[in-house]
Amino acid sequence: MAQINVTFPDGAVRQYDAGITIEEIAGSISASLKKKAVAGKKDGKVVDLYTPLEDDAAIEIVTLDTPDGLEVYRHSTAHLLAQAVRRIYGSEVKFGIGPVIEDGFYYDMDIPVALSPEDLGKIEAEMEKIVKEDLPIRRRVVSRDEAIRIFSDLNDHLKLELIRDLPDEATITLYEQGEFFDLCRGPHLPSTGFIKAFKLMSVAGAYWRGKAENQVLQRVYGTAWPKKADMDEYLHFIEEAKKRDHRKLGKELGLFMFSEEAPGMPFYLPYGFTVRNELEQFSRRLQQLAQYTEVRSPFLMNERLWKESGHWDHYKENMYFSEVEHATYALKPMNCPGHMLIYKNAMHSYRDLPIRYSEFGQVHRHEYSGALNGMLRVRTFCQDDAHAFVRPDQIENEIKSMIQLIDKIYNVFGFEYSVALSTRPEDSMGSDELWETAENSLKKVLEDLEMPYEIKEGDGAFYGPKIDFQITDALKRRHQCGTIQLDFQMPEKFDLTYIGQDNEKHRPVVLHRAMYGSMERFIGILIEHYAGAFPVWLTPVQARLMNISEVHIPYAEQVKEKLQQAGIRVELDARNEKIGYKIREAQVQKIPYMLVIGEKEMADGTLSVRRRGVGDEGAMTVDAFVEKIRAEINEMK
Repeated sequence: MAQINVTFPDGAVRQYDAGITIEEIAGSISASLKKKAVAGKKDGKVVDLYTPLEDDAAIEIVTLDTPDGLEVYRHSTAHLLAQAVRRIYGSEVKFGIGPVIEDGFYYDMDIPVALSPEDLGKIEAEMEKIVKEDLPIRRRVVSRDEAIRIFSDLNDHLKLELIRDLPDEATITLYEQGEFFDLCRGPHLPSTGFIKAFKLMSVAGAYWRGKAENQVLQRVYGTAWPKKADMDEYLHFIEEAKKRDHRKLGKELGLFMFSEEAPGMPFYLPYGFTVRNELEQFSRRLQQLAQYTEVRSPFLMNERLWKESGHWDHYKENMYFSEVEHATYALKPMNCPGHMLIYKNAMHSYRDLPIRYSEFGQVHRHEYSGALNGMLRVRTFCQDDAHAFVRPDQIENEIKSMIQLIDKIYNVFGFEYSVALSTRPEDSMGSDELWETAENSLKKVLEDLEMPYEIKEGDGAFYGPKIDFQITDALKRRHQCGTIQLDFQMPEKFDLTYIGQDNEKHRPVVLHRAMYGSMERFIGILIEHYAGAFPVWLTPVQARLMNISEVHIPYAEQVKEKLQQAGIRVELDARNEKIGYKIREAQVQKIPYMLVIGEKEMADGTLSVRRRGVGDEGAMTVDAFVEKIRAEINEMK
């Protein structure tokens, strides 16, 4: 029998008989590896475990503790769902696509009944039965004509459309398990018995292939994990995330609202605007110390500007336009062109640089309604933008200073963060040489600072590469917020210059920088990070006074005025309600300090202090309480 050479990830080469399967190769290494194997990689491509090898190949055994293994596992669970639905609801069910997504899978289906959340338990029970049947899952190659005949007999217009759109050279495969089969390129688990833990999460409507003109299918979402303990941990995380949902807490805490009169555009309520204002003032103080000068640019500017900046060619579909006196104007999607005009307004010497402009600038970007998500994805937001105009020899030091500033801000909130270098996208402007210079400058800074980073190929801005900062919240979710972008293009576009030491004109380099990123998005992240219980310095109401009876109101009002004079955000709850009710309501509203005033407190000139999450802290004089809370505010606790 012919022999083939199999190369393993460590470089070792073994000889086997041609026709050996990947499962048999796993068994030749160890019995435990064969037991854990769920698929293989042949020359870098994931394939089924029973795939035979006829030629020399590089092979890797795929197990469930790898991303590839988990994807195969979840893909097979999607087919398990489809088989269970077909068994329950019959052959009238037509299946669209059932891909793997983060933490799970979904399947789109044309089904004759409207599924409700209550139906999911019935489907899960049938899925459990199929798991116990341990049905082999096998791949079958069919011709295009055979595939068309099979799905025509089933009157399955969804699968026929998918087949029609496959390229001529495509290999068409079905995957079969028991009486069920589906059009699929695979790969899959060896059998249904490999599936251990899954749960169907929800039902939603979805346009076929994501196009609004197509029919609406029912989409069933699920999650699947190799171990029940992993799934239980994930479900606990989902429940905790629901409790922390910024949309729910934002409404309960009176932070912001939305209206159909302005879809995707938040309205800040008084408490929410207090949070935003505190965030701005904190950032503003740091930027002043770092020698930034604050500016403000118009919201609406002529289309000429956006053509000059390159946004017209690269970003027009995301912009809003208006006709004013027979001219076209655009609401700014970014602040940078306005800052270019501000720089160009005066002559600059090499001694003036770096020049740093900062702006809390309101921008507008078109997002599809289906993509909107509370404060996390909106159509208008405030960007804490800055642009530093530097000489080429200042680039690296300026980027290091920006990183230090971003680090200071994130540390206050207790955020850990990771860094990614995003490189040139397909839709970009400028020469290869400038892009290479820019990317190498960013790499050098990160390496000099010994900051670990990943590279995101093609994820840069159209005018330059960037360093992106991803923060990790209390639930270990990652959010991209800060960014530093290196730009050789806009100084060329706007013909920006400075007078050098040689008395000649030279071209500056622009560094774009954001720390919070979108103020709205950052506030949404903070709400979920703190579960609505902001630190004292940031919370809208830092203390609430509560009187036990009407006779205590005059003293309570005196205390309120004294706290306000000390710069403390305080409210007085003087309603004719029991003190226990007032305390519970303040706790629900996550107010850090509850200050109770009764007969004894009025007589002694004190306050009975209760702390959020701690309880009774005893009696304090007003001055002692002011000193205590001011210390917390100043330390940003």
